Amino acid sequence: MTTTVDVRSKPGRIFIYRHTLPVRLSHWLNVICMSFLLLSGLQIFNAHPALYWGKYGADYDPAFISIETVEDGNQLRGLTHIGALTLDTSGVLGVSQVDGIPDERAFPAWLTIPSYRDLSTGRRWHFFFAWIFVINGLIYLASGLFSRHFRRDLLPSTEELGGRHLWSEIIDHARLRFPHGEGARRYNTLQKFAYLLVIFVLLPGMIATGLTMSPGFDAIAPWLVDMFGGRQSARTLHFLCAISLVIFVVVHVAMVLLSGFINNLRSMITGYYAIHPGDMK
Repeated sequence: MTTTVDVRSKPGRIFIYRHTLPVRLSHWLNVICMSFLLLSGLQIFNAHPALYWGKYGADYDPAFISIETVEDGNQLRGLTHIGALTLDTSGVLGVSQVDGIPDERAFPAWLTIPSYRDLSTGRRWHFFFAWIFVINGLIYLASGLFSRHFRRDLLPSTEELGGRHLWSEIIDHARLRFPHGEGARRYNTLQKFAYLLVIFVLLPGMIATGLTMSPGFDAIAPWLVDMFGGRQSARTLHFLCAISLVIFVVVHVAMVLLSGFINNLRSMITGYYAIHPGDMK
């Protein structure tokens, strides 16, 4: 993120060059990759909709998260188990409707790629976009280090780490009061924390656990399986990282909508973000 002012600024507002080309390209490629990865990943999860911890996981091993279909009289019910908690998720998880016919699967057809049951095709989609995702991430990482994007735009300053400043930002976000003018030239502290968490914790964690589940890669780096406590633990962590990324995306999109959808979208397409001089403070 830079603060260069565009000379084409119109009366009543000025444009700053907020997002560089590498950031914009990697952002939109990530949108495509993550969409296909999530939907194909749910197809893969449907083949065995249960999560375990440790080296083994089978039908008779205790799962701490699972989705199942049970018969209740003449009806089918979908049940989601999270530890000792059981939720009736009929119509969405466990059992849904396809052309008016009950469909027994963990995640419904409209949430998977392909929509029909096909583990092999789902894995092909998943692996194809996983490698694009990894390559895109490596290019973004190299670009960010070379341009000092991470140090300049994402590393919180000593002042920003102060309790009073951080608490003030939390209160402002809770009240849906977003930075304007001078404050909009840069990421706020909460954004920096969120982006750093995603870039350097969640994404590497998802990639590493994904590789751990590959028998071929285990032959190259068997220590990965031990590091995560077993292939089933890696599968569980992979799923939890994916869910965390979904939560991040939902919050991110909500903030984009609430803080000015057109302005934010334009800045992520063209790089230029509009600021009103009257808001400069």
